[in-house]
Amino acid sequence: MDRVTRAQLTQRGAPGESTATVADRVREARERAGARLAGTPWRTNSEVPGRELRSRWHAVSGAMDDAERNLERGVLTARGIDRVLRVAWTVADLVGHDRPDATDVALALQLRTGVPRGVPMAIGALT
Repeated sequence: MDRVTRAQLTQRGAPGESTATVADRVREARERAGARLAGTPWRTNSEVPGRELRSRWHAVSGAMDDAERNLERGVLTARGIDRVLRVAWTVADLVGHDRPDATDVALALQLRTGVPRGVPMAIGALT
């Protein structure tokens, strides 16, 4: 990834979200994850072992296709796929999806690999 320039850091663009708005979204995401993980030993997506994540909670059909292609090409490892899926669940929770869709997985993949996918990097842009 290219470094962010000083000009980009100081550039005035569209106003961002307020801290309160982001805090509300995070609280709601934690509640969603908590409800999904109720009755398990885990409280957050990051705690769920990859095997459990893959067997109990599935992304939307086809949503993981790009991530799986990256596994086949050697861009991701099996552990990397699990990490992408965990982050995709977190993104889905943040935007209010019941399960990660292709956009949620694409953002998670972009965050994991740095490969540009044309997905907005701001969660607020997804809502």
